[in-house]
This record gives sequence, C-alpha cells and structure tokens, in this order.
Amino acid sequence: MRRFAAQYRDFFRLPDVATLMLVALLSRMPIGMVGLAMLMFLRESLGSYALAGAVSGTYFVAMAVGAPIQGRIIDRTGPKPTLAVTGVVHPLALAAILLASARDAGFPAVAAAAAVAGLFAMPITVLTRTLWRHRFTREEDRRRAFSVDAVLIEVNFTLGPAIVAGTVAAAGTQAAFLPAIAVTVAALLVFAFSPALRYFRREHGGERHMLGPLTEPRLLLVFAATFGITTSFGFLEVGYPGFATALAVPALGGLFLSVNSLGSAISGAIFGGLSLRAPIERQFAATTGLMVAPLLLHWFVGAPAAFAMVAFVAGAAIAPTIACQSVLVARLAPSHYATEAFTWSSTFIVSGLGAGLAVGGWLIETAGVKAPFLGGAAVMACVSLGVLLLLARK
Repeated sequence: MRRFAAQYRDFFRLPDVATLMLVALLSRMPIGMVGLAMLMFLRESLGSYALAGAVSGTYFVAMAVGAPIQGRIIDRTGPKPTLAVTGVVHPLALAAILLASARDAGFPAVAAAAAVAGLFAMPITVLTRTLWRHRFTREEDRRRAFSVDAVLIEVNFTLGPAIVAGTVAAAGTQAAFLPAIAVTVAALLVFAFSPALRYFRREHGGERHMLGPLTEPRLLLVFAATFGITTSFGFLEVGYPGFATALAVPALGGLFLSVNSLGSAISGAIFGGLSLRAPIERQFAATTGLMVAPLLLHWFVGAPAAFAMVAFVAGAAIAPTIACQSVLVARLAPSHYATEAFTWSSTFIVSGLGAGLAVGGWLIETAGVKAPFLGGAAVMACVSLGVLLLLARK
C-alpha cells in the first residue's frame, strides 16, 4: 500500500498534473448533463419518447460524424480556432433547440438544431485525452493518467445526471436544460483559461492521407475492439433498466447503473496505482476478458441485492479497459494525427453504445430481460480473444 500511495503521490506532484486533472473533471461536466437534460425536456415539449429519442439520436449521430472532421482541423491548426467556433455555435444551437420546442416550431426544426449542436459539439473530452499524450512521454505515466481520467469520467456520469434529476424534481425539465446549456459555456472557459492548451503541439511531418489514422492497421484493430467493448456497455445500459422494470421497480435500474459505475471508478483508481510489466496489449486483452464471467453471472442471479453485487463486479474492468484502449490509441496514432485518432475513437465509442442500446432492446423483447448480459459476455469474449491473437502476439 505504501508503494501504491507513492505512485500516485509522485504522479500528482508532476508539474500541472493535479491542476489538469481538476480541469478535466470540471470542463467535462456537460457530458453527463446535456444529453439527459435534452431528452427529458424534449419528452415533455414534444410529448413523445419516440420523437425525443429521434432528436437525441440525431444529436449523437451528428456528433459522431463531426468529431473526426474537428480532429483533423485541430491537428492542422491547433485547438484554439476549433474551440472558438464550437464554443459559440454549440451553446447557440442548444438554445435553438430550447426555443424551437418552446415555440412549437415542429420536429424538423428541432432536429435540425440538434444536428447543428452535434456537429459543432465542443471537443473538450477529446482534447483532454490528447492532452495526456502530449503531457506524458513515458507509457507508464500515460497509463496512470488515462486510468485517473477514466475514473473522472465516471464521476462526470454520476454527478451530471444527479444534478439534472435534482433540478427536474425541483423546477421542471426546462429549468434543467437551461443550466446544462450554461455549463457548456462554463466548461469552455475553464478549459481555455487553464494550463492545458500550453501542452498541445502541432506536428507538421508525415505523409497525410484522406483516411487519416484509419490507414494504420493496428489502430483499426483497436477501433474495432472499441466498437465491440462499447456495444457491450450499451447492452448494460439497456439491460439494467430492463431487469428493474421486470421486477416492477424501475428505479432500481438507475441504482444498478450507479453501482456498476462505482465498481468501474474504484477499479480504475486501483489500476492506475499498479506497476505492471506486461505489455499494454496484454493488459487490454486481460481487462476485456475479465468482464466475461461477471456478465455471465447476471443470468444466474435474481435477487436485487445479488444482482447489484454482480453489477459492481462487472463494472470493475470497465475503467481499466478504457485506460488501456486510450494508451494504445495514443501510442499507435501517428503524431500528425494525434487528435484525429481520439476523435475517431469517440466515433467508434458512440456508434458502439448506440448499437448496444438498439440490439439490447431487441434482445429484451425477443429473448428476455437477461439476454443483453449474455450478448455482452459473448461480445467481450470475442474482443478479448481478438486482441490476444491480433494485437498482443508479441
């Protein structure tokens, strides 16, 4: 334990590291607030979960499409121009969603505003991940940084929805959407006036291709694994609420997800403090493989308390897996595609989550409420085996 604590003590004593981690936490608060606040507001204003879901889906699809374009621009011009443009357009487009809904402008107008908001979503999360590549040269330091980063994202996804839910309960959905928009502006200011931008470097060397980092075969394998991993995460996102609904206690769905996130946060903190000698590819194969058994265990338990314990264990490999994936993206991406590689990573993450939600819902309808957990176990087993055979051969 003394050595474990010393690892973190020395890490946070490095110049600007503690400040940058705090900036990462504060500047990414919108990721846990905007999507939920938008969905809840649109459900009330449009009068339909289907329409609200369609607008939210438009927002996330546009975000997935726009992210790589932003990444390529950032790699060529630096982050400041992109931050300046998105910092103005994104909150204005979110405000346009609010205004169009309030004035009954119709679904097409609301969806168009959501598409603009997604295309011009501020790339702070991607920039934060790219920052760790620029800030640290040793892979061990990067692994520790990405582990802490994964824990902070879990905190964002815990605090953000809690703030939105509390605001909705106290003042309604419109009152929750307005602060979410304001938080996006505050996030930009926090990031822009922090030491973060000092660490970004533009790399001018290297031949450029239309497909950018997608021309790197090993990086493509990481992205394929990312899609599979996040598809499994999507299965969990729909599986826990589905099981809770089957128990006639829908509120338990949020509890199961929170417990799952807690397991992820704790394991991420532990993983970051370990000194591991195995190559990061083998660590990646191990963390994905460790998810298979707890995912399967969901099939065999039915009591809510036992199910919550299994959810906690299932979350224990999530943050370490994301940390390993981020280290691999940072290492395998050519330096002149540093940011674009992480935007493509985000695109595969968003696409995988969407696929998991869609297929997981279908599995519940056709094969039962526990089918998504079996599906997730099967996908994670394939991912682990693929990583072991194709990435971790050395």
